[in-house]
Amino acid sequence: MAIKRIGQVIGIKPSEIEEYERIHAEVWPAVLATIKKANIQNYSIFRYEHLLFAYMEYTGDDYEKDMASIAADPETQRWWKITGPMQSQVPEAGADEWWHTIPQNFHID
Repeated sequence: MAIKRIGQVIGIKPSEIEEYERIHAEVWPAVLATIKKANIQNYSIFRYEHLLFAYMEYTGDDYEKDMASIAADPETQRWWKITGPMQSQVPEAGADEWWHTIPQNFHID
C-alpha cells in the first residue's frame, strides 16, 4: 500500500489565532476518530504567522470516498462551523478547495 503525502495551506485570521490554537490543543475525540477511520495518519497543522500548513499521510485505497466520509460526518461538520470562520483561503485555492493542496517537491524516509 502506497502512502499519499498531502500538504495544504490556508490563512488564519490574526484575531483568531489564540482561539484556533486553544481548540486544536483539545480536538474532539469524534473528529479524531473520523480522521483515523478515513485512513489519515501522521496529521499535523503548523502555523507560520498568518498561514497554516497541514501535512497528512493517506493510506487508503479511495481518497475521494474517504474525504467524502469525513465531510459527511456530523461532528466534523460541527467542528468546521467553528474553525471555518477562523480561516481565510489563500488566493491560489481552487473553486473546489477550502485548504489549498500544494505539490510535494521532496521526500526522504
